[in-house]
Amino acid sequence: MTEKITVEQALISPRALAGGGDPGWVTVPLHRAGGWSYGHDPLQPRVLLSSPDQRMLLSLEPDPDDLMWWTVHHTRTSTTPAWSATFGARTPVEIIAGFTDALIQPHAAPAGPDPYAPLLDRGWNSRPHASGLASPDDLTTITHNPEKGSAGWLVTTRERRNGVPLWRAFLSEHTPPHLIAGFTRALADPAPLARNPLHLPPSVSRSQTTRREVPADEVARALEQRVQQLTAPGLPSAGTPPRAPRVPPPHHRPR
Repeated sequence: MTEKITVEQALISPRALAGGGDPGWVTVPLHRAGGWSYGHDPLQPRVLLSSPDQRMLLSLEPDPDDLMWWTVHHTRTSTTPAWSATFGARTPVEIIAGFTDALIQPHAAPAGPDPYAPLLDRGWNSRPHASGLASPDDLTTITHNPEKGSAGWLVTTRERRNGVPLWRAFLSEHTPPHLIAGFTRALADPAPLARNPLHLPPSVSRSQTTRREVPADEVARALEQRVQQLTAPGLPSAGTPPRAPRVPPPHHRPR
């Protein structure tokens, strides 16, 4: 009887600290499930993918002098304004995929989604003297305050030890709400993220990881299964009945 080959994985929680991961988790489904085409130069360390209607462009440009490596840009049309979304190099690809999967499957989003809802459902709370929400461990914050001229959504995750920003994401004004909600759902998901234990980011401590042995072929098939799920016909909607948007309660400074 042939012995099954296994590999060790590190499961990292909270997932926002897991580091970037394999870019193919984002780019391969866009190309194979979403029909996005690639036209980048294989001799250049970057990836360019354009949507079938040529109105959206995803670029991945590794640059040690630029904190934002991922960009999705939608051009202005006669009926919609331009918008863009940028993600830092250490943003976990599984969280970025919450955004890009919604580009492939816009029908799977609920009507009129509230981007704050997935976070509030997972215990995120408003911060004293600040707009937006903070994760229960206070490592990740999201702010959106159109009343004060900040119409975009800014997400920041900080290292636990010293509070230094680990990664940022910015979703500009006019970014469709269902895309932002896809991102916040992935951000709020409590499931840990698997990484190679030999290549863990320095921001991850021993207390934030557990180890497991998994079949090597299971790891190898994960991306293929993901593409198949995104292309399967008759997928159930990921949404729930629309709810009224929930806005974090304002905090007032003591007099």
